[in-house]
Amino acid sequence: MAFFLVCMSSLLLILLSSYLHQILQHTRSRLPPGPTSLPIIGNLLDVASKLPHRSLWRLAERYGPLVSVRIGTAVVVVVSSPAVAREVLKTHNGSITGRRAPDAWNGAGHAANSLITLPAGRRWRELRRIGAEHLLSPRRLDGHGLRAAIRAALLDMRRRVFEESSSSAPGAAAAKPVEVGEVPFVAMAELMWRAMFSCSLDAATLRELHGVAKEAARLALTPNISDFFPAVAAMDLQGIRRGMAKQVGKVYELIDQEINKRRRAREASGGGGIDDEQKAADLLEMMLDMWEEDDEVVINRDNTIRTFLTDLFLAAVDTIPCAIEWAMAELLQNPETMKKLKAQLSSVLGSKECVECSDVDSVPYLQAIIKETLRLHSVVPLVPNKAVDTVEIQGHIIPKGGNVIVNLWAIHHDAEVWTDPCKFIPERFLQSNEFNYQGTDDFDFIPFSAGRRLCLGLPLATRMLPALLGSTTHHFEWTLPQDAMENGLDMSEKFGLALSMATPLQAMVKAM
Repeated sequence: MAFFLVCMSSLLLILLSSYLHQILQHTRSRLPPGPTSLPIIGNLLDVASKLPHRSLWRLAERYGPLVSVRIGTAVVVVVSSPAVAREVLKTHNGSITGRRAPDAWNGAGHAANSLITLPAGRRWRELRRIGAEHLLSPRRLDGHGLRAAIRAALLDMRRRVFEESSSSAPGAAAAKPVEVGEVPFVAMAELMWRAMFSCSLDAATLRELHGVAKEAARLALTPNISDFFPAVAAMDLQGIRRGMAKQVGKVYELIDQEINKRRRAREASGGGGIDDEQKAADLLEMMLDMWEEDDEVVINRDNTIRTFLTDLFLAAVDTIPCAIEWAMAELLQNPETMKKLKAQLSSVLGSKECVECSDVDSVPYLQAIIKETLRLHSVVPLVPNKAVDTVEIQGHIIPKGGNVIVNLWAIHHDAEVWTDPCKFIPERFLQSNEFNYQGTDDFDFIPFSAGRRLCLGLPLATRMLPALLGSTTHHFEWTLPQDAMENGLDMSEKFGLALSMATPLQAMVKAM
């Protein structure tokens, strides 16, 4: 008994000493203000939530736009205003470009080659250059090869929606609601596979990949004890890393099959494995060419190519469909907005089958709806960075190695910037041309972040979002199911790799 009491007293003394040390260190370090942290767990209870962007926003309302918290052993500084975001993502961006990979991302060794989590060194810079200049540049996206792949994906989507609408035709069997998010998911999955490998996916593989993308998104940002307490990370106590390895492994397997198939074709033909027209749109062929031309290039290993294409695929099929689902949910609850959009589409496009990327500039209200959707429902609400040097911002110190999270959701709901920030008002983006996607000058609206870590897929997203939404609404009439009309639509959020609707949106559709 005496031994037990001595052990308990020693433990309490250690905890108390740790707690006092944290308070003293916080005072001396000039960290931004924040809630008092508890021993061991820090501020975990303050931020633990299924919707961390909202819990961090509430802390910002209390402590200001620059808040520091401790989560386990990690120091985290949270940015929640446009002015502070400018300092982090522009003024001091050279010192705040690091990334700390979530432990889940280590599944199947993915983090070691992932552009999303690589530190801002030579390999990251070279991979980003390849992606920005050769794979996702406006020049390639607007070139003949990829433009044809985009058009094919949009027409396939229109055909699927038309087939769904036939069940609502007069005299047809009882109509079934359509799962709205699945419509753009299939379109983006097929587009990305065609763009990467010049081939299509069969229905069974599409269904499997839909499940893989959803589960990977869930696991990627599930609160994980391994991230808060690195000392126990090796044990993977929640099994999140193992679960991610299983999901990523399924995508790896499919991509490896395509890489091996292409290698055999190239060897058999003595060079390129596809014809010149396909090569213009094929991302794998370009990466293999780079690999063969320069033995020193950073993509000279199969796992780097595989990881790069996996990142590209999973990001595109998760974030873009989520945004389209949110946009449709808002339109279905705002029939006047839907009516105005359809009238402009009809006026500009007439009987044209789908909205192509080249049409987007002619339909400003469509672009305004996309921007307002990305503001109100930030698809990636929290952008993580790591300080590679000690930085002073607004009189406070962000220590080297500290985590810096930019809360895009909070910035986009800042009442000092946005009138009625919680309301869906696309017209606000028609009244001013100052809001763009680049995050170079105006930091009130940065749905794709800004600075050196600006989303690599921005050129693809800004083309596909209006093209998908416009093609989904042009020539089709969408309505909510009777239950949602009577009881209201569930607009609650689900946090993951992208911020999705907790209850998948369903709607009735008729061809016009």
